Amino acid sequence: MFVTTTHGVAKSSSTNSTESSSTKNEDQHHHLDDNDNHNHNHHDGRSAHLTLLGSFLVFYASFGLMSSFGFFQDFYAREFLVHTPESRIAFIGTLQMALTNLMAAVSGALCDRYGVKYLFLCSGLGTMLSLLMLSFVAPAQFWLVFLIHGVLMGLSISFGVQPALTVVAQRFTQHRALAMGLVSTGSALGGIGFPLVFGHLLPKVGFAVALRLAALKVAVCYAIALCISISRPGGRFEAKNSACLIDFRGFLDPRYAVLCVGTWFAILGLWLPAYYIKTYADNVYPGNNISKYFLCIINGCSIVGAVLTGLLADRLGHLTLLWPATLISSLLTLFLWLLSRNLTTLALFACTYGLAASSVTTLPPAIISQITPSGQLGARTGAFYSVIAVSSLIGTPIGAQLAILT
Repeated sequence: MFVTTTHGVAKSSSTNSTESSSTKNEDQHHHLDDNDNHNHNHHDGRSAHLTLLGSFLVFYASFGLMSSFGFFQDFYAREFLVHTPESRIAFIGTLQMALTNLMAAVSGALCDRYGVKYLFLCSGLGTMLSLLMLSFVAPAQFWLVFLIHGVLMGLSISFGVQPALTVVAQRFTQHRALAMGLVSTGSALGGIGFPLVFGHLLPKVGFAVALRLAALKVAVCYAIALCISISRPGGRFEAKNSACLIDFRGFLDPRYAVLCVGTWFAILGLWLPAYYIKTYADNVYPGNNISKYFLCIINGCSIVGAVLTGLLADRLGHLTLLWPATLISSLLTLFLWLLSRNLTTLALFACTYGLAASSVTTLPPAIISQITPSGQLGARTGAFYSVIAVSSLIGTPIGAQLAILT
């Protein structure tokens, strides 16, 4: 926010109003300075790093489940929802992602005003309840799976993911990209851990018990995060100047608008490999023993990519890395995946795609935090994700339908 003053000769009749306006602007300027000092004072320290750990655990237990949907996609199509078209099954995962993004504006603004405690509590209870309810659903009940796994879980996760990013952005300034990159590794690690655990438990205890054990793990992660996360709710000045929960004024800034449009198109195809690489490998190379690890390979390499992206972005610049990484991930999908002739090439694609595509999810929140006024970070970031929710909803089903037609 910039404070402007008018210079020139003023008549005595306007002197009082000018001085009053100047005093008001100076008070506002000092308030923003105080906020900046507050952020800098809380940049390092034990509480900041504990908050980072708490956000990591929330991402593991929430976004990690969404990153694991490739496993559910394959299981539903193969055993649980056998007579349901794969494009409809994919819509469960994309709806979950879209709702998480769509509600980000509300959850981010609530985090700005009230902090993360109540939001983490609601998110954890809702996610755990979703897994428990899903464990009681009988096979072939598509609409129940759709409502629980897609709608309820998507809404529940939305109140954990965005606040987890916002509170870390509030706490870290100098190494913000690295901090947010470390948080995002939680989703990748969850995308490894949940499929491996499910794959190990399914033959032994069945789908229902595996889901209940996953609910227990989610509860533990959220409980720890609630105990160690400390946020800075917005003050009186910020609340007075935040007229609505959803703040779309950021689109008046060309930098914000261009970032939103570019990310919208990038998200259209971002999740296609994670959802379909195993199914593709099983169809093209039937009887192979390694396709079940491809999703874990993508998520594992995205951990390395997110950390490297955070380290390099703080030194080279966020946009300097974002656009080439997005271009590389799209070229890898077009050529290395679609033109692959063996499983080795597919495994190479999984590694390189995980490294490159992690930037698309890691860097935009850090860029937004650089161009957003104090006290509006959650609302602006949430508005950004609310817009790209449309692309996350339609991208993967469109890809599935194109695969059927070709």
